[in-house]
Amino acid sequence: MTAADQHRHSQSAIAREPDPGTSGWVGWIAFAGVMMILLGGLHVFQGIVALVKDEYFLVTSNGLAVNVDFTAWGWTHLIGGALVILAGFGVLAGQMWARVVGVIVAVVSVLINVAFLAAYPFWSLTMIALGIVVIMALTVHGADIKARR
Repeated sequence: MTAADQHRHSQSAIAREPDPGTSGWVGWIAFAGVMMILLGGLHVFQGIVALVKDEYFLVTSNGLAVNVDFTAWGWTHLIGGALVILAGFGVLAGQMWARVVGVIVAVVSVLINVAFLAAYPFWSLTMIALGIVVIMALTVHGADIKARR
């Protein structure tokens, strides 16, 4: 083994320093992006259920905080979920617009699920908790993840 080979071998055995421009919060932002994709998928699923089988829910639409039929709720969840999925991919790509959309849509998701609590409490509480986690991750250190150029 030549001296150059030994040097290369010893360099690969040494733990590499992380990129100085990257913080530990990048993982949380990636987590938020993945959670947004998951949250959006769950909203799409909830929207489809509301559109095709409204008797699945525990109360009629009259028992909701906002008296709107399940078809309207279904379309709201479906369209909102698709938007959250797109913004989640944008967050993973480091796009600022996606972080802003992510926070806005997560806030709206939390509010919608508060209104939807009577129809399916456990599901709504889960969606509220996920929305809060997304808001926290995107607002605390969202700028730590940047788009690659």
